[in-house]
Amino acid sequence: MTRRELEFGCSIVIVGLLAGLAGMATTVLLHFIEHLTYAFTFGSLLDGVTGSSPVRRAVGPMIGGALAGFGWWILRRHHEVPALASTISNHRAIPRVSMTLDAALQVLVVGSGASLGREGAPRQVAAVLGDVGTSRWALTPHDREILLACAAGAGLGAVYSVPIGGALFAIRIMMHTWHPRAVGAALITSALAVAVAAPVTHVRAPLEWPDPSLSYFLTGFALALAPLAFAVGTAFDRIMASARPAVAPTSWLIIPGIAAAGLLVGIGSVWWPELPGNGKSILTVSLASGMTLGSAAVILLLKPVLTALFLRAGAVGGMLTPALATGAALGSLIALSINTLDIRPVSVAAVSLTCAAGVLAVTQRAPIWAALFVWELARPPLWVLLPFLAAALAAHGLQSVAERRDEVMVE
Repeated sequence: MTRRELEFGCSIVIVGLLAGLAGMATTVLLHFIEHLTYAFTFGSLLDGVTGSSPVRRAVGPMIGGALAGFGWWILRRHHEVPALASTISNHRAIPRVSMTLDAALQVLVVGSGASLGREGAPRQVAAVLGDVGTSRWALTPHDREILLACAAGAGLGAVYSVPIGGALFAIRIMMHTWHPRAVGAALITSALAVAVAAPVTHVRAPLEWPDPSLSYFLTGFALALAPLAFAVGTAFDRIMASARPAVAPTSWLIIPGIAAAGLLVGIGSVWWPELPGNGKSILTVSLASGMTLGSAAVILLLKPVLTALFLRAGAVGGMLTPALATGAALGSLIALSINTLDIRPVSVAAVSLTCAAGVLAVTQRAPIWAALFVWELARPPLWVLLPFLAAALAAHGLQSVAERRDEVMVE
């Protein structure tokens, strides 16, 4: 074994362990901010929001948004925070200080109730730690690209306890490859990261799932749902693209802008306590069949709009869980509508996750990853993966057809 191979192998282990620490640290910080914002001691964010007063629900996200906006205003005046994926793929140096501070501000704004995903922060911190941990070793630029992409995927896997999902994120979304060297590194780093962060992040909720004999029915139903998932996923993408500024705002106006977006989330949470946060509360209520038909319709509309408002104001955060929550709200709306009719009732949990997989496949353009990520996240029986795959592949197929048709029309 050459020195390069030995150092690459050791780097894989180090990156996996550091990514787990990144996932653990960002999760602990997120929970601390949630508990501070809504003044609760035990339970989930949804429990905290539900148990807090209307004034605290409204004011908490506003204060957190103002503090995060102030932090971004100061940070962006002195440092540039480039996109992590392009920084890694272009073999540029990772700005460790600015990327770490940006990640901390993401945790602050999401923990205080912003409608953004929390997965961006652990990816950035994991990449920074991985860069620090392997900086003195004789690695080629390509090896470093693999390791840092794996660090980002492992950070994602750590916070959601999804080792396969984290590995596939690194392979297909960060690197766009099936090279055995990259695949092996991604699987090892993601598994190690999930194991390290498990004491803090691994929570499995018991849910009721339909009988396996309904697998063919649900798979066919998933194909029928694919056009709706494609439409919602496409609309979500377009709303976020139009809301996201071309250049990160550096004006002091981001302070009142993010605070105002937080206030809107807070006011909405007085009636719909599922709204604050990255979307986990919406997913929890959807899977527990605790959402009403009216609230599902409102959340389906409000979640992407509020996420877009935070982006327009200058906040930064992930898009995975907001898209996932939007898809779950769509599935709940469909399942609850069907269950009001005098026909065979359907599983709200199964339909919610099926739609979530379809929407996520469209927004991330990675159907197999979307289906596996949703399946790992909820831990349903193995056969439920089949309708998830059907919905994700069908929705992605419709997306590909639509994009080819648009290309032909442009030509």
